[in-house]
Amino acid sequence: MRKRPTLLAAALLACGLPPVALAAPAAAAPAKYADDFDGDGYRDYAAFSHGPGSSSRGGGVLVTFGTANGPGTKTQFIDQSSPGVPGTDETDDDFGTVRTAADFNGDGYGDLAVSAPHEDDGSHKDEGAVTVLRGSRTGLSGGTTVPDKGPHGSYDDMGNDTATGDFNGDGRRDLAVVDDGRTYVYRGPIERSGVHGTVSLLDKGSGFHATALISGRVDGDGKTDLVVIGDVANPSSVGSDAWFVSGGKARLYPGRTLHLESVRSGWGSSARGGDGVVGDFDKDGYGDIAIGTYKADKYKGRVSVWYGSASGPDRSARFTQATTGVADTPEADDGFGASISSGDTNGDGYRDLAVGVYGEKLGSIPYAGGVAVLYGSASGLSGKGSKWFTRSSPGVPGYPQEDDAFGGTVRLRDTDRDGMADLYVAGTYGSLMLPGSPAGITIRGATAVDGEIIPGMLQ
Repeated sequence: MRKRPTLLAAALLACGLPPVALAAPAAAAPAKYADDFDGDGYRDYAAFSHGPGSSSRGGGVLVTFGTANGPGTKTQFIDQSSPGVPGTDETDDDFGTVRTAADFNGDGYGDLAVSAPHEDDGSHKDEGAVTVLRGSRTGLSGGTTVPDKGPHGSYDDMGNDTATGDFNGDGRRDLAVVDDGRTYVYRGPIERSGVHGTVSLLDKGSGFHATALISGRVDGDGKTDLVVIGDVANPSSVGSDAWFVSGGKARLYPGRTLHLESVRSGWGSSARGGDGVVGDFDKDGYGDIAIGTYKADKYKGRVSVWYGSASGPDRSARFTQATTGVADTPEADDGFGASISSGDTNGDGYRDLAVGVYGEKLGSIPYAGGVAVLYGSASGLSGKGSKWFTRSSPGVPGYPQEDDAFGGTVRLRDTDRDGMADLYVAGTYGSLMLPGSPAGITIRGATAVDGEIIPGMLQ
């Protein structure tokens, strides 16, 4: 069972669409948490689902509402048959497979941008679509269609990935969307009545095919920056690059690139093969970019870290199971980095990184899975002192089973509000929460959790 892939690349064109002008700040106070859909002050959980009894043909979003103690019991399911949601619930639309949250209209409720990359449009198969579902006192309610600004055609897969942030520092949330290998940035606000800001296109040209996005503050100027992952064509292969695009007052600015891997296969092969996150691993005040590429080296996988600075990302490091201090050894189909997540697990102020290794073979048991936790320090992430958890680790509930894929999705989140992020690990045969502690992630207090909630923890 192979997870979806990752890649990135370089350079920006203004291309025809008007530059983004500054807009007045939103009048209302925005939501404290982007994924607080009912405005009660607690983060909520939005996972892809086919609904109760798998009744939704095209898919939807299952929201589990948060409480002071983490996920609660109140839920909501919304799809294209829900009142006020544009479109129709049709087989294989995959509505909700890509989700990102922001308070797009500044009303104090988090909204959810939802992709349906396989939505058909007339004669165009899999053209794709993006809808912003509106937060309210009762949760998500109704939606707004994000206009497709690219050339219309089959297999464009609009919404193949999305990212949000305040890219021009005007106080409004913007939305970045991958559409047919290109990246479009929609300036906020996005209201019930539509997208009212300008739209700009980031396009490196025919030699680059965007597949995924990461957003966060990297260079310390207070504006959200964007990283575009994609295929780069070479004479004999297709490579994977990360392209840094800096936020700015009136427009986004093209920046550096980081080569991730050479995959030697066709277009689209770099579609993100792991989560991309931004976290300050060396506590220098600048966000660092971590990218999982599980396809690298015959699916052995690796994680690339691109450290931030005042001028944007500069030095980089690579982590695999061959890195000193990281447990085990790299093996084909391990998938190291298919899922990653950032959080401070021991309360020392440095962000740490959890790395899922869903294909890890334990003894003779294939795809049993495992999770590595790398700790931050003044010099950044290191394998030194890292921890390794599998179903065969003493004290970890359960036992190794074929295709358990333990670590297929990993998330670090401080759900008990003790100042230390807890590790959530999804597995086919049961999912777990391992608590954070002053010594980092520990098996003491490990508990079983609903596996559907973990992919709903938006990063």
